[in-house]
Amino acid sequence: MSTCPVVHGGEEVPKLDFGGTTPYEDYVHASVLHTLQKQASDDPREMSFLVITQIMELYFGLLVFEWRQAQRELRADDLRAAVRTLHRSDLHMQGLNAAWRPIARMTPGEFNSFRDALGEGSGFQSGVYREMEFLLGEKSRSMLVPHRAVPKLHDSLEAQLHAPSLYDDVLAALHRRGLGIPVDVLERDLSRAYEPNADVEKVWAEVYRGDDRDLLELGEALTDIAEEFARWRYDHLLATRRSMGAKVGTGGSAGVAWLEKRTQRSVFPELWTARSFV
Repeated sequence: MSTCPVVHGGEEVPKLDFGGTTPYEDYVHASVLHTLQKQASDDPREMSFLVITQIMELYFGLLVFEWRQAQRELRADDLRAAVRTLHRSDLHMQGLNAAWRPIARMTPGEFNSFRDALGEGSGFQSGVYREMEFLLGEKSRSMLVPHRAVPKLHDSLEAQLHAPSLYDDVLAALHRRGLGIPVDVLERDLSRAYEPNADVEKVWAEVYRGDDRDLLELGEALTDIAEEFARWRYDHLLATRRSMGAKVGTGGSAGVAWLEKRTQRSVFPELWTARSFV
C-alpha cells in the first residue's frame, strides 16, 4: 500500500489506496447512515420526509450536547466560553430550521400519499427533542408518558425533568456575580415549567443598561437561541397548516390548534420583557 502522494502529470493527486475502508468512512460511518432509511410506503416523496426528519433528530442531539457543554462552562463561571458555545448552537438551530423548507413545500396531496404509513408516529414522541425542550425550561411531566415502555430513556428524561435547565444555570451564574436573582427562583421546583419573574426581569434590564460586555453578550446569545426556537415552532406550525390543514395530528394531537398554543410560549421570557425598561 502506498503511503506517499502520487504524482500524476507533474501534480500530486489525493491518496486513493487505503488497503481497506477509507478514513472518511471510519470517522463518519456513512455506510451505516445510509442504511437507516426504511420507507413504510412505496411513495418516493416519503424518502425526502424520512431523511429530513432524521437530519432534524441529529440536530436535536447536537443541540443537547452543546447546551450541556454550556451548562458546564456556566457552572465553572467561564461566561466567555459559554457564550461561544451558545453562539455555535445558534448556528446549529439555523440549520435545523432550514430543514423545514422541503417538508413545508409539500402539497396536501403529496403529504397524504404516504401519511398513513406514519401510523401514530409524531415528532413530539422524540426523546431527544423532549430533552432539548427540558433544557430550555419547557418542562412537562406528561411528556414522559410516551416513553414508559423504554425504561432507559424514561429514566434519563425523568432525571432531566428534575435537573437545572440551561436558563437555571444562567440565573445561578448571575446570582454568583452578585446580581439580584431571588433565592426562591433558584430553589424552585425544577420539574415544573419556568414561569416569568419580575425580579429576574429587573436583573436583565440592569444588565442591558450596564457596561458588562460578558453579561450583555450572554443575554444576546440566549436571545438568539430563544428567537430561533420560536422560529422552529412557528415554521412547524406553518408546515403543518400548509400540508394538512386543520386535520388531527399523526400522534393524536389537535394538530394546528395544538401547535398554535405552543408558539405562544417564549423561552427565557424575561430577556424579552426586560427590553421595555432599558
